[in-house]
Amino acid sequence: MTGAAAEAATVRREFARIHGRSPDGVWAAPGRVNLIGEHTDYNDGFALPMALPQTTVLAARRRADGLLRLHSAQGDGAITELAVADLVPGAVAGWARYPAGVVWALRDRGLPVGGADVHLDSTVPTGAGLSSSAALECALAVAYDELYGLRLSRPELARVAQYAENAFAGVPCGVMDQMASVCCAEGAALHLDSRTLEVRQVPFDLTGHGLRLLVLDTGVAHDLADGAYAALRGGCERAAALLGLAALRDLAEAELPGALAGLPDGLAPLVRHVVTENARVGRAVAALAAGEPEALGPLLTAGHASLRDDYRVSCPETDLAVAAAVAAGALGARMTGGGFGGSVIALVPAAAAGSVARAVTDAFAAAGFAAPAVLEAVPSPGARRLG
Repeated sequence: MTGAAAEAATVRREFARIHGRSPDGVWAAPGRVNLIGEHTDYNDGFALPMALPQTTVLAARRRADGLLRLHSAQGDGAITELAVADLVPGAVAGWARYPAGVVWALRDRGLPVGGADVHLDSTVPTGAGLSSSAALECALAVAYDELYGLRLSRPELARVAQYAENAFAGVPCGVMDQMASVCCAEGAALHLDSRTLEVRQVPFDLTGHGLRLLVLDTGVAHDLADGAYAALRGGCERAAALLGLAALRDLAEAELPGALAGLPDGLAPLVRHVVTENARVGRAVAALAAGEPEALGPLLTAGHASLRDDYRVSCPETDLAVAAAVAAGALGARMTGGGFGGSVIALVPAAAAGSVARAVTDAFAAAGFAAPAVLEAVPSPGARRLG
């Protein structure tokens, strides 16, 4: 039995124990790392994420009485019982607001969905900037799509999940996390156009080029609902309006110097990051298409400098992880995710993976920080039915 099959069997068995009957099916959706293209999605820009092997696996069975009964292996053992008809933003707290928000978002679109029994188990670290919330939302979305015969496209499911996070959970995120969770393919990075939701699967062969992509979880949990993320998004929208643009995606890199000269000091750095980050996505896609994944290294490091200096969403732990990884032989490294903590990715020669991880761990110890958790990112498939 494969790892996915074994996990599906475990979740199916636990569902039966908790809910007293067999599920209609088992679905999974992954977390993600974003190779490059951070804070570009809500500016209608470009990104290059890939799905992780870590997933949220969810067993579900349709109910006819309008109740949504949620249980998590990572919870306190209790079942959260909600009346679907009574779901409104702000009414559900904690992890349950993400799956409940998806059901609310589907109903808000006028789709005929009701209740379900749900049991889930997740291996996506929470608070690490690896989109654990999107994995949960997307697992529930693909499950409900089948349970209720909705026949939504993958981009439509991503938009539903994003709407749930924006309007129900209160996080003003763009659509990149959800698109990565539902649309990524094994062995590839996803070139995403956030305006059109057009995607291109770009082969990303790490092993064949003697490379590994490490994820260094700093242990600094981030909360994108605390207002700082919304302030950044609002600043970008104000800058676009001042420049007469629909979104910052419409500003070319060559036009950047002139545009910055006419902006208030507080907005200019945000614009510089978004425009240069979109350009870095284009260069990264070109490098992968040319079979040169090692060329991503300098782009990662440049992207981190931009997030640190212009967007100001890094923290001492992520900055130290990047510096220590590069000093120990990583080809490049950067913060991944919304920022204010979370994880760093480091592109390393396979032979140097252990020494880079040790160097970052040693640097954290010397600084008095807790040891980072180290994962390996392998380009993995997006949301799918497991059984």
